[in-house]
Amino acid sequence: MYQPSESSSTSASVDLTALAQNVAHVRRLAPRADVLAVVKANAYGHGAVEITRALQQLAVHRFGVATVDEGVELRRSGIQDAIVVLGATMPAQFPDLVAHWLTPVLYRTDLVSAFAAAVETDTAPYPIHIKVETGMGRLGVEPRELPELISRSELRGPLRLEGLMTHLADADNQDAGQTEEQLARFQLVLNQLQERRLAIPLIHVANSAGIIKYPTSLHSLVRPGIMLYGYHTLSNDTQAPELQPILTWKTTIAHVHTISRGSSVSYNRTFIASRPTRVAVLPVGYADGYNRLLSNRGQVLIGGQRVPVIGRVCMDMTMVDVTDVHGVQVGNEAILIGQQETERITAADLAAWQQTIPYEILCAIGSRVPRRYRPLISPADTAAQTN
Repeated sequence: MYQPSESSSTSASVDLTALAQNVAHVRRLAPRADVLAVVKANAYGHGAVEITRALQQLAVHRFGVATVDEGVELRRSGIQDAIVVLGATMPAQFPDLVAHWLTPVLYRTDLVSAFAAAVETDTAPYPIHIKVETGMGRLGVEPRELPELISRSELRGPLRLEGLMTHLADADNQDAGQTEEQLARFQLVLNQLQERRLAIPLIHVANSAGIIKYPTSLHSLVRPGIMLYGYHTLSNDTQAPELQPILTWKTTIAHVHTISRGSSVSYNRTFIASRPTRVAVLPVGYADGYNRLLSNRGQVLIGGQRVPVIGRVCMDMTMVDVTDVHGVQVGNEAILIGQQETERITAADLAAWQQTIPYEILCAIGSRVPRRYRPLISPADTAAQTN
């Protein structure tokens, strides 16, 4: 398989030491919970295999993916720890799921019997998790259906109920009403199970926003996702968590030229120069994940300054106005996400310009952008470097 050259003009670097700081923050907020790190969608664009291996070094040994294929990729890369498939699964996928010892989250009663049929009877009881619908309106067993489900014979035979979960729909909202209702519904379910003296090892509700904002959502397991990568979507009234964005996205100026007043840049003439304008051409575009919605709206960092995107973002190129930046030359670095001198642009900034969320920005960074990894540095190593 082709490996991108170290000289690639556009790349993303991932700081694994910053990842370690974010994991430590999760543990400070949820000290009595185990961590199921969500690495779905290629670890939110950061590289699932590399992030998972780094997390293993940080004593994280449970991982969440969205699809069977994502789980299989981790298994084939040598990841032997628990992998939970959090998304929708179909009976046709159950043989692959079992073959790679992936843990399903089942969300309908019929799936329990179908999955039991796919499990070899001579194997140890196969772990499953059950999702309860409390207000997300997506996947999940209704609370009234749960007593019948957990009494099924399959859960005393080929299957073992390892985990019970629900998913918070509105935990990042300033209004806590919906989330409090969901937590109350789930607690009623837990109370019923306690009355039946049914012990389930892993109870999990808290996503990133829940970990930060709702202590009552913390049970024996938490599911951090976006906060591992340095972001959150909580409203401004919430105290900002101590998170470090771990990804820097940069490119290299490919061409610089000057256009006269009245000249246009890029497709459809959406930018007309109002003055003689120095234009830098960046070899990155929407095929790399730099969204077309950033046309005439986004900014990048060059020479320690914010400069505006001008004209349409193309499939493979983006133009910026560097008229006010002294000494810009071909080969200079441009930062799309990250810090340059005292200025910083984050995925949250790109999200605001596109009226979306940081999740989408990070997940959209394309496969032709190589990821490079800055190694984990322990506190002892950091001290040695500064002495």
